[in-house]
Amino acid sequence: MFAYIARRLSAVLIILLGSSFFVYNLEAYAGDPLEELRLSNDPKKEQMILNLTRQLDLNTPPPLRYFKWLGGLLGGFTGNFDLGKTRTGESVAEQIGTAIPTTLRLVVAATFIAIFLGIAIGMITALRQYSRFDYSITFVSFLFFSLPIFWVAVLLKQFLAIEFNNWLAAAELSWQWVVGIGLASATLWAGVLASTRKKTAIVFASAFAVTAALLTFLGAINWFNNPGLGPIMIVGLGAGVAVGITVLSTGLGNKSALYGSLAMAVFGGIIYYPIQPLLNKDFSFLLLLALIGATIGVGLIAGWLAAKEDRSAVMRTTTLTAVIVAGFIFVDRLMQTWQPYTSNDYISYRPIPTVGQTNTLLQDELMANPDFWMSTLDALLHLVLPTVALCIISFAGYVRYTRGSLLEVLNQDYIRTARAKGLTERTVIMRHAFRNAMIPLTTLVAWDIAGLIGGAIITERVFGWIGMGTLFNKAITTFDLNLLMGVAILTSFLAIMANLFADLVYSALDPRIRVR
Repeated sequence: MFAYIARRLSAVLIILLGSSFFVYNLEAYAGDPLEELRLSNDPKKEQMILNLTRQLDLNTPPPLRYFKWLGGLLGGFTGNFDLGKTRTGESVAEQIGTAIPTTLRLVVAATFIAIFLGIAIGMITALRQYSRFDYSITFVSFLFFSLPIFWVAVLLKQFLAIEFNNWLAAAELSWQWVVGIGLASATLWAGVLASTRKKTAIVFASAFAVTAALLTFLGAINWFNNPGLGPIMIVGLGAGVAVGITVLSTGLGNKSALYGSLAMAVFGGIIYYPIQPLLNKDFSFLLLLALIGATIGVGLIAGWLAAKEDRSAVMRTTTLTAVIVAGFIFVDRLMQTWQPYTSNDYISYRPIPTVGQTNTLLQDELMANPDFWMSTLDALLHLVLPTVALCIISFAGYVRYTRGSLLEVLNQDYIRTARAKGLTERTVIMRHAFRNAMIPLTTLVAWDIAGLIGGAIITERVFGWIGMGTLFNKAITTFDLNLLMGVAILTSFLAIMANLFADLVYSALDPRIRVR
C-alpha cells in the first residue's frame, strides 16, 4: 500500500511539472498583457509599458520565465514559497488564500447536500423501478440537468428572494398554497412509501392531511415570523430520525439500536433548557467543536450501554442520531435569532439576500458588538440562493448515476444468492448491493470534491461572490499569467489527488481490488 502511494505521488510530481510547463507557455504565447496599453492614448503609455514589462519580466522568454516561477513554487520546501505578483502588484498566494475560504463556504455545502440527496433518492428510484415515483424523479432529473445555471440563479433571485421577502411582510399562507404544498408532500410520500394502490391512497391522504394541518397551525401561531422548534418538536423529530436511521443501519428488529437511538431523542429534549445559557451570543466556534465532540461521546456511550451484541452497529446508530438531534438544537437557536435579525435596520425585514457573501454593514456593527448567532445566520442566509442553484444541477446527475449503478448491481448473481440464503431485503440492499453500487460513483464523488477549490465561475459572478472561480476568470481576461498559474497548479494537484483517493476507496469498497 505505502509503496503504491509513493509511486503514485512520484507520478503526480512528474504530471504536474509537465502540465504546468505547457499551460504556462501556451498562455504566455497566446496572450499579450501589454495589448491594452499599446492601444491606450495615455501620454504616459510608454512608461507604463516599460514598468509592466519589468514587473512581469516580459523580456525573458516564456520557457525561461517558467523556471523562475517554478523556483518560487519549489521554494516552499525551504520556507521561501512565492507564486509571484499579479498585474496589480498583489501577492498571488495571498489572493488565493483569501479566495479559498470563500469558495469552500460556497461550494462545500451544495456539493455534499447534492451527493447525499442524489444518492438517497437515486437508491429509492432504483428500488421502485418503473413506479410513478421513478418516472417523476426521472422527469425532474432530466429537467434539472438541462437547466443553465445562470437562468436558475435568476429565477431563484426572483422567487426565492424577492417574492419570498415580500411574502414575509404578512407571512400568511392562503388556502391555495396550503392545498398545493399538501398535494406536493402527499405525492412525494406516496411515491416513496407506497407500493400498492390501497397503500398509495392511504399514504397520500394521510400525508396531505398532516401537511395541511401543520401548515394551518404554523400560520395560526405566526410561526413563520418567529420560528422555533422547542423541546417537544425536537423530541418528535429526533424520534423520527431515530427510527429512520435504525431502519437503514440495523433494521427495526435490532431493539438495542432502536431503544438507544430513541433515548438520544429524549435526551435531546431533556437537555434543551439546561444548555440554553451556554448558547449565548458569546458562543464560539471552538465551543461548537467541543459540543460536537461531547455529542459524539454521549452517542458512543449510549450505544455501548444499549448493545448486547453487534456493538459497533448499535454505537454507529446512536451516534448518528445524537449528532442529528444536536443539530436540531443548533437550528432552534438560530431560529431564535430570526426575529431580531430580520428587524435589524440593515436587514429591514428582507432577510434573503440576492448578492454578496455577507451584509457588510451588519458585519461592521457586529465587529463592535459580536454576536455569534447573528453573524452565523447572516452568513448562512447569504448561502441559500447559490447553494440551491448548485444543488439543483448536481443533484440530477447523482440521481441518475446512482439509479443506473444500483440497478446493474441488483441484477447480479451474488444478489440473487444473498436473497436465496434468506437474508433480509435491508441486509441485501445496504450491505451487499449499495456497497458495490458505490464503486462507479466513487470517481464522480472524488472529482466533484476535488473541484470544490476550482470554484463556480458563473454562480460566483451571478451572486457577487469573490472566490477561486472569480480569480480564474480574472486571470484569463486580464492575461495575468502568475495568477492563472497559481489557480491552475492548485486545481491540477487536487484533481490528480482525487484520482488517487478514488483508487484507494475502490480497494476499501471491494476486497477483490488490491493496490500494490
